[in-house]
Amino acid sequence: MTEPGAPGRPLGGGEPSSPASRPALLPSAIDPTVFDEGFLRQLERLLLVTRRPVRGGLKGVRRSTKRGISVEFADYRDYALGDDLRQLDWNIYARLERLFIKLFIEEEDVTVHILVDASASMDIGAPNKLLFAKRAAAALAYVGLASYDRVSMAVLQGRVARRFPAVRGKGRIFQVMADVSRTHAAEGSTDLHAAARHYAAQLRARGPLILISDLFDPGAAQAIGELAGTRCEVVVLHVLAPDEIDPPLAGELRLLDAETAGGVDITADLGTLDAYKRRLTAWREELEQASAKRRAAYVPVDSTLPLADLVFAELRRRRVLA
Repeated sequence: MTEPGAPGRPLGGGEPSSPASRPALLPSAIDPTVFDEGFLRQLERLLLVTRRPVRGGLKGVRRSTKRGISVEFADYRDYALGDDLRQLDWNIYARLERLFIKLFIEEEDVTVHILVDASASMDIGAPNKLLFAKRAAAALAYVGLASYDRVSMAVLQGRVARRFPAVRGKGRIFQVMADVSRTHAAEGSTDLHAAARHYAAQLRARGPLILISDLFDPGAAQAIGELAGTRCEVVVLHVLAPDEIDPPLAGELRLLDAETAGGVDITADLGTLDAYKRRLTAWREELEQASAKRRAAYVPVDSTLPLADLVFAELRRRRVLA
């Protein structure tokens, strides 16, 4: 199916890889979803931005809604019997002869949610969109793990979200890379809205939520709304391949839908391609507006963007990373 007002779903595309053809986890020259140690060290300098205080479960680097002990002063309250005397402000007592306890910002971890659209339409393009999405997901997962956040990853296929076990701690990046490496595109069609709703229904801990998808689905805007309804801070990475942005087509052609195998006959001339590009621009603007209404950050990228440029330039410019 194609979205009303949107360009058609990407046409063509490769077959899902068989288990026998899956790459080994290491080394990175064999499996491009694995990063070298130097790149991981660079990622440790980044932090996923949260625009409001969070409530987590373990110590981390996020500002919490609770008060505790840290180096950043928050407020005072009256002394009560049993309070830690070390937290008394004796300067205040010297001036007012009243006992006050100093309160500080408590810092906790949050859960970072990363959703990868692994529909058949993602498994095309040069560079391949799904490979781009998996690499971006692994990099963003490591940013969260290096910040002592809990990371929950899921793959959206069919009508469901296939979740991996949530992990915490930098050492778990190898598990994340293994999970990502084993992810392959689904056969048949994917209902992005239903898969997003399935994940949202299971979500218990709020935090940054990043959807990586080409959004070639009639329910893409509804999927964004479903995720935003969890009250997470949603980021939409809208990934398109270069051939989808500027199709190198000419002549009489029959285009096949990558998910449904349905076909359409076209005449690819200058007028047709110009109309396609106008429709593509309007569709992206509609998705950006739909995201803005739900206070989600919309980040359009193409699969040629180097991963380092994505995380150190584009996502920092968009205030997704700091």
